Amino acid sequence: MRVLIIEDEERLARNIAQILSENESFAVDCSFDGQDGLHMAQSNPYDLIILDLRLPKKNGLDILKSLRSRGNPTPILILTACAMPTDVVRGLEAGGDDYLTKPFDMAELAARCKALIRRAYGKPNPVIQVGCVTIDTACRSVVADGRPVSLTAMEYQTLLYLAMRAGRVVSKEELLEHLYDFNCERFSNVIEVYISSLRKKLDPDKMHNLIQTHRNQGYMLQE
Repeated sequence: MRVLIIEDEERLARNIAQILSENESFAVDCSFDGQDGLHMAQSNPYDLIILDLRLPKKNGLDILKSLRSRGNPTPILILTACAMPTDVVRGLEAGGDDYLTKPFDMAELAARCKALIRRAYGKPNPVIQVGCVTIDTACRSVVADGRPVSLTAMEYQTLLYLAMRAGRVVSKEELLEHLYDFNCERFSNVIEVYISSLRKKLDPDKMHNLIQTHRNQGYMLQE
């Protein structure tokens, strides 16, 4: 999952990015002013935006209103020191999906991020079942045909994204866009490598056609 953090406190933004990338294996981009943040939010596909309200060049409320007026449906978690009830109301009514005030607990932030992303994909339950595959997003565990499966961080994120869009064909380009931030090198065959590895680990006996390849289109995890 790919997350954009728009926060002018660079140290805080980088700390959040580190936690989400290391603990949740999210791809995370950071912007440190409102003008640049709005441009990034409009130019790239994100699964979640974490947004401060008090930003240089363009404030968070204006960013919210601009994104929603253009039909951008990306879940937005407002993260700010503005804790007055009127601030919360303004933020939510401007289009925010959740509101967390500073200081905050990093574990709570991560849990809220995962919940917002799941709901955006129509998967409110933290346990996602697709065919014989069960993904527990709370503890990042995977079970296939009743058998625990050990996955690398990127294998897990690839599977999770396919599960969020189960029954739909997901292109290689879409997977690359949602699994990697701007600072990562994107090798031409990296998605094929992860798909091949997932097939071997999830279905070593080749009894199920869990991940289908649609020629010149992409991949689909069967429902």
